[in-house]
Amino acid sequence: MMPKVLAVIMGGGRGSRLYPLTRDRCKPAVPLAGKFRLVDIPISNCLNSGLNRILLLTQFNTASLHKHVHESYKFDPFGRGFVDILAAEQTEDDSNWYQGTADAVRQNICHFNELGFDYLLVLSGDQLYRMNFNKLIRQHLKTGAQVTIAAKALPASQVAGLGLMRVNDDLSISEFVEKPDDPGTIEGLAISEKLRSGLSRATDERLCLASMGIYLFNRDVLVQALDNEMKDFGKEIIPALLGKVKLSSYIFQGYWEDIGTVKSFFEASLSMAGELPPFNFFDSYNPIYTRARYLPATKINKCEIDHAVIAEGCIVHDAQLSQCVIGVRSVIRGGSRLHRTIMMGSEFLESPVAIRNCQAQGIPPTGIGTNCRIDNAIIDKNARIGNNVTISPDGSSARTEGRGYVIRDGIIVVLKGAVIPDNSII
Repeated sequence: MMPKVLAVIMGGGRGSRLYPLTRDRCKPAVPLAGKFRLVDIPISNCLNSGLNRILLLTQFNTASLHKHVHESYKFDPFGRGFVDILAAEQTEDDSNWYQGTADAVRQNICHFNELGFDYLLVLSGDQLYRMNFNKLIRQHLKTGAQVTIAAKALPASQVAGLGLMRVNDDLSISEFVEKPDDPGTIEGLAISEKLRSGLSRATDERLCLASMGIYLFNRDVLVQALDNEMKDFGKEIIPALLGKVKLSSYIFQGYWEDIGTVKSFFEASLSMAGELPPFNFFDSYNPIYTRARYLPATKINKCEIDHAVIAEGCIVHDAQLSQCVIGVRSVIRGGSRLHRTIMMGSEFLESPVAIRNCQAQGIPPTGIGTNCRIDNAIIDKNARIGNNVTISPDGSSARTEGRGYVIRDGIIVVLKGAVIPDNSII
């Protein structure tokens, strides 16, 4: 019998490092792989692990996330499962916004208690991975841990900005350092040879165990740990528990990517168009769930396509696509060439009458016009790009903002709903 586990997905803060993708939405609502949202990943991991009591704690730009979740996850009453949203709220006792991950859980502990749980599984809403949480739970029970932290073994050169832990050979945690920047500290946290021998990763570089931001708490320990003013799990709660309760590490060996920046999002998304992508959406035993849109099949006419993901409901005519991810309801017109481009699609398909009305007003229809050249770009939803448009960051890595676009991390992002007129050069 599995214990009563309640899963809580953190909706994230302002998502400033992912701006402008988070200008109008929170991080978990960012579109992914043509038809999904980032939040579909942790929710699907829970459902595939048999955990169907899931709460999302949200705060900033939550409208699109709320709409997506309510239209995607509807359970029958017999399974007693749910995916519900708990938005930040003011009460007589506390009128503050969430001040951090721990504070968000603290402010909602009264709602958790009403549902009843033995263990609380805390997850991030902006990571790309596939994990069977049952393995983590079983190890937690077997080791007698009171808190288990999922960890990923990474080379010391790749752990910047992540919490690191010193893990003993019995998987107990003896030290936890949040986002260290001193090379000596990082080197000193390298894993032992015994733990290293059990890993499938082949590298000569020193490996450190980085926190994935996934925590499993015993209920009583959680309540005690939150009986204070501490705001964040990684920075404050976990270090404060060292030596007081039994902390254990669950070492995860699969693919994991923290979607924290525009560049990491861009590269992780484009990798899905590869022949053997590191994250496999074609796993029929562990599917990634999302909203059912009931769209027609994509229509492709006279195109040259090399490594692309194309979602349903698209119309692509006489175009060249290379290393592209094309989202739902995208329209790409004749003679256009897209290279290393993510197109998030549209929330609607325009009728011929609507297209004629737009053209009469000098406004391009949604999608990409004729004879466009687009490289190293993210085209956000509902964008309107006219004919003969050239879009390329041209090697620029400096942050630049213009009318309808932002260049960041060497990638040009056309904003949601932006209008790029005919013959524009960006």
